[in-house]
Amino acid sequence: MIVISLALILVAVALLVLGLASGSSLLLVVSIGASLLAAVALVAGARQAAAARSTTQRDTAGGRSVTIPAQHVPPTTNDGASGWRQPPGPPAGAAPGANAGTAEAYDDEPPAQEVTPEQAVLVSRLSDEVRVVDGRPRYHLDECAHLVGRDHEPLPVAEAVELGFTPCATCAPDTTLLSQSGRR
Repeated sequence: MIVISLALILVAVALLVLGLASGSSLLLVVSIGASLLAAVALVAGARQAAAARSTTQRDTAGGRSVTIPAQHVPPTTNDGASGWRQPPGPPAGAAPGANAGTAEAYDDEPPAQEVTPEQAVLVSRLSDEVRVVDGRPRYHLDECAHLVGRDHEPLPVAEAVELGFTPCATCAPDTTLLSQSGRR
């Protein structure tokens, strides 16, 4: 496509020169048309080349092309970017098998608040803010005693539930949020 584009550009320039020299408006119009076709061919060729370079890799053993799909893999460690949250569970970098077979990653973690499936669905639709501690499995109300002395951050309760956090039994955020919303 790029070779065709270069050829069309040469034809367009030749037609332009002939049209100007002879005073023929037909040659000038054809020159403009050839220039437009050259531009289209150039863009199409550049896109084809870029797509081929980004999705194809040579397999040195077989000499054949292999398509490698692009995929996004979120980071599993804190890379310093804003918005990163470690999911609930053992902290990143914990020894393999640490706390294996237990639901709790920490001895000082409060138990989960008991809620019915219906209540859990209602809470997952709320936009109220709760507090989470990175790597800990519970979400809390702002005044929860479990948050004292710990770095925590605000998060919409719907997002906390989606990320796998569960309500703290100490501050009972689901009961409070549902009663405030009138959906108890």
